[in-house]
Amino acid sequence: MMNMRNRVVIIGNGAVGSSYAYGLLNQGVADELVIIDLDKDKAEGDVMDLNHGLAFAPSSMQIRTGDYRDCEGADIVVITAGANQKPGETRLDLAMKNTEVFKSIVDQVMSHSFDGIFIVATNPVDVLSYMTWKFSGLSSERVIGSGTILDTARLRYQLGDYFRIDARNVHAYIIGEHGDSELPVWSHANVGGIPVDQYISMHTERYDEKDLEPIFHKVRDAAYHIIERKGATHYGIAMGLVRLTKAVLRNEDALFTVSVLLEGQYDEEDVYVGVPAIINRNGVREIVELNLRQDEKDLFKKSVSVVKDAVERVKHY
Repeated sequence: MMNMRNRVVIIGNGAVGSSYAYGLLNQGVADELVIIDLDKDKAEGDVMDLNHGLAFAPSSMQIRTGDYRDCEGADIVVITAGANQKPGETRLDLAMKNTEVFKSIVDQVMSHSFDGIFIVATNPVDVLSYMTWKFSGLSSERVIGSGTILDTARLRYQLGDYFRIDARNVHAYIIGEHGDSELPVWSHANVGGIPVDQYISMHTERYDEKDLEPIFHKVRDAAYHIIERKGATHYGIAMGLVRLTKAVLRNEDALFTVSVLLEGQYDEEDVYVGVPAIINRNGVREIVELNLRQDEKDLFKKSVSVVKDAVERVKHY
């Protein structure tokens, strides 16, 4: 495996795609990077710009524009193309228009004998991950959505900020839909190995359990606030995609809250939704089934039903 040249193809060179490309170069994750976009001039401009930074990169990388023929032999195809979320619009509002876009994209990728792993980042990511699986005919282990990877990172940041502890020492998950119905798993949240509720009880002069709900609201609504201010969210998700790509290419067996197909786990079937899963070179190695409290089970079930309803509306494609 060490002698393999890892090729990543990005489809969609908007804010997320270009930020992801920059992150790949900056961290030296792949050997080859191919960018596909309808706006060929912008793609070529970004390729030129990225290549000019190679002298400062941690490792060499071949970066170029391409077309769907480059998907043959690619290890990972990352789809960031599609309509963006507008101010006041939910991720689910994008379902129909982006399903049409994805049908065309996935058909063209698969027509060139793609045999790697899809990573889906476009919203609504749970719906589009499911449709990518259906359109591609690949096994579900090889179609991964970015899911709640960013929401989980946002929660870790907010808790780290609240407790004044490095976010990398905070462990907590957001699961369910990447959207308004997502939920925090407080029963498995910890700070340096200490459960969050216990940590708060140890420092009642500084912290209050009542603060956890507003912290979650900041996480859930973060995209809306960012979109209002700058039009799109892209740096955070791009870094999450780079981390996920690294886990695949380096066969890490790392755990992420990604959108994966449930086949009985959490008492749900035939739905892509964000849950902890172990990721390696083959894609999804294993779905980790957390022991949820009853209130968390109820919220998760409601969240899954939101995704299932959205999928039903677009399934005729």
